[in-house]
Amino acid sequence: MVIPHLTENYGASRDPPEKQAPMCTVHSFPHNIDHCLTWARSEFEGLLEKTPTEVNAFLSNPGGYATAARTAGDAQARDQLERVIECLEREKCETFQDCVTWARLKFEDYFSNRVKQLTYTFPEDAMTSSGAPFWSAPKRFPRPLEFSTSDPSQLNFILAAAILRAETFGIPIPDWVKNPAKMAEAVDKVIVPDFQPKQGVKIVTDEKATSLSSASVDDAAVIEELIAKLEAISKTLQPGFQMKPIQFEKDDDTNYHMDVIAGFANMRARNYSIPEVDKLKAKFIAGRIIPAIATSTAMATGLVCLELYKVLGGGHKVEDYRNTFANLAIPLFSMAEPVPPKTIKHQDMAWTVWDRWTITGNITLRELLDWLKEKGLNAYSISCGTSLLYNSMFPRHKERLDKKVVDVAREVAKVEVPPYRRHLDVVVACEDDDDNDVDIPLVSIYFR
Repeated sequence: MVIPHLTENYGASRDPPEKQAPMCTVHSFPHNIDHCLTWARSEFEGLLEKTPTEVNAFLSNPGGYATAARTAGDAQARDQLERVIECLEREKCETFQDCVTWARLKFEDYFSNRVKQLTYTFPEDAMTSSGAPFWSAPKRFPRPLEFSTSDPSQLNFILAAAILRAETFGIPIPDWVKNPAKMAEAVDKVIVPDFQPKQGVKIVTDEKATSLSSASVDDAAVIEELIAKLEAISKTLQPGFQMKPIQFEKDDDTNYHMDVIAGFANMRARNYSIPEVDKLKAKFIAGRIIPAIATSTAMATGLVCLELYKVLGGGHKVEDYRNTFANLAIPLFSMAEPVPPKTIKHQDMAWTVWDRWTITGNITLRELLDWLKEKGLNAYSISCGTSLLYNSMFPRHKERLDKKVVDVAREVAKVEVPPYRRHLDVVVACEDDDDNDVDIPLVSIYFR
């Protein structure tokens, strides 16, 4: 039971984290189909959702986007700019044939060139620093794929990827795409460049060995060049051009989402000699579907309804409610009173996680820090959504102190503030005068 101001909130207790494979395994050394599907889902979101969203963020507010990139001035901002430029220039699609070309070259990049680069960097007889074979279990030595239009699964992957790419650019899908012969003909028109191995490519082989290294080039200077290039590209686009990001939806069998993800995963599985799966099994794993039985659902529904009577009746104390843990297989039923929310005390104030502090006025970041200082709290970090508006550790962030909080949120967090919106919520991390962390409520700034 979670009742505002009466019990703990959802975040007070957490399930143990799901066991996940290290990213180096997922990216370069998969050894089961789950790794392949995790990678496939990540690539799907990057290519078809995140990059088009970034393109739209730039096109909606070029000045603000450029300012945010300059302010960040790091490798992540540079990578984002490079992805947007690549999408609008080198990989821009205007016809469905362009989308077929894009899909075919992605196939070559993912399932042939990257594997050739990996095996060039780490040959089959490579040894580790301790003298053991590098390609020892669980690592599997990969083999590049040779594309063939006579392979139905490869052709279907190109078809599905090209259709989704066309959707992001708003390109009509021609009728002939469902004809395998005509699709094969379109794919055969694509000119695929020969692979050239690169020297000095760094491939992460151990998650524990990763470290934050300073960039070899000045990120700020590169970002300026990229911004100038992006502004030039934007002038060549049609007025009002916007992309259509695609959010993964596993349950619609006609939208080609699972075709692309299953294709991505199975082609990668072939690279590493991992058994492939059909689309249904791929949906089960990639969609993170958890099996359930009707009796469990019925029991949970009944327990919810019993507690709902108390909620609707009103006026109940925390000890009147019940949390339930039930396991029908044993069978075990355990009921307990919910825990009241933790009360945090500071000086002459007290609050719980359910409380909220409000400030009226279109204040600056500095004024927010001063407002908290009067309460004996030293704020060192302010965030909005998933973006950091201010952190005392970053010298550049001090330049933001005299800007309005809502303006920084627009620039940095890309928060859209519609005319009817009167307030903005920020999360503030604070310390007391003895440098002890103090959890404070959400702060709502009423700027209108």
